[in-house]
Amino acid sequence: MRKDIKRMVAYYIRKIGTNDPFKIAEYLGILYQIGNINCEGCYMFLKNHRYIFLNQNLSNQEMYLVMAHELGHALLHRKENCYFIRNKTFLSTAWIEKEANTFAAELLIPDSLIYENPGMTKNQLARLAGYNEKIMEFKQINPL
Repeated sequence: MRKDIKRMVAYYIRKIGTNDPFKIAEYLGILYQIGNINCEGCYMFLKNHRYIFLNQNLSNQEMYLVMAHELGHALLHRKENCYFIRNKTFLSTAWIEKEANTFAAELLIPDSLIYENPGMTKNQLARLAGYNEKIMEFKQINPL
């Protein structure tokens, strides 16, 4: 698995000035569409363009999580087609899914949240940020 994901995420946040995965995608020319699809989300590389498709039935927080995950695929696995399936993607042992989950965790869970809440469990931190606690399994925490 790539070790530079945390640094890559920090670069995009600094360059674009946000950790919003939708704004980052727009800035990078990655097209996305929200509609009636039969998975939570997917990333596709079609005719030399990057596309992200999101399920319209996701909650706002789920939408950000799936978008961040698919954005990870768009940046880390440009030519692979990937599908986000709830209850499978977080449990997947495939390196490609682990990298996309790590990208999403680094994008959506700022280190400052962890440092400002010492003593909180990973589950408590994930809930505080508003995301599924499984995302914290992929957060790389560097000591101060």
